[in-house]
Amino acid sequence: MDRQQGAPNKLWYLKHIRLFDGISPSEMQEMEKITRMEEVKKRQPLYLPGDPSNSVYLLKRGRVKIANTSPSGKEVTFEILEPGEVFGELDVLEDAPRSTSAEALDDALICVIPRRDFDQYLGMHPNVTFKLTKLIGLRLGKIQSRVEDLVFRDVPARLAHLLSELSKTEGVADKQGIRLKVTLTHQEMANLIGCSRETVSATMGQFRDDGLIQMDGRTITIVNEKGLSTLLG
Repeated sequence: MDRQQGAPNKLWYLKHIRLFDGISPSEMQEMEKITRMEEVKKRQPLYLPGDPSNSVYLLKRGRVKIANTSPSGKEVTFEILEPGEVFGELDVLEDAPRSTSAEALDDALICVIPRRDFDQYLGMHPNVTFKLTKLIGLRLGKIQSRVEDLVFRDVPARLAHLLSELSKTEGVADKQGIRLKVTLTHQEMANLIGCSRETVSATMGQFRDDGLIQMDGRTITIVNEKGLSTLLG
């Protein structure tokens, strides 16, 4: 891949992947040797359900959507990944075909690790295996929480929960309140909470009118965190 002089190299990007926090320089260099960098265009799929699980992916720039489609054709989004995340690892570890799809939401930069090399690396570095297990557990916990939302909460509560989650991981305090660094379209939020785009737009408008949030284009600021939390029950 062509890079301008002074642009971050592959090793720099690897150091910003959560999975590799705290590992030694030599372990990082070993990882660098088995990876390749790829640029992915917006809306380009990385894999689809049923595809062979040949690789693990590290997200370096852009966002990636992990989703699936129901028999009726409705898309359900499990997670929208930000830079620093690893994905595609669970199917590789289970030696199973892909159970979900992964699609770039922006022009993205990823690092690809062949399955065989990833298995060998984990076998030689149990500390990385332990961290990977924790990350998988956290991700499955978030998915379980989202499923519980779909079953037990109405749309305003589900949307309030999503905004609350984002404020903890992607929120920055400013004079108005908590500004979300991540920008999601109403359709992306609808896919995350299992409703229509129109319902999300109407509910966000109600949240704004109730003084819970402010919206500036796709930038959302939570101005009444306590009021938003009361919707969760």
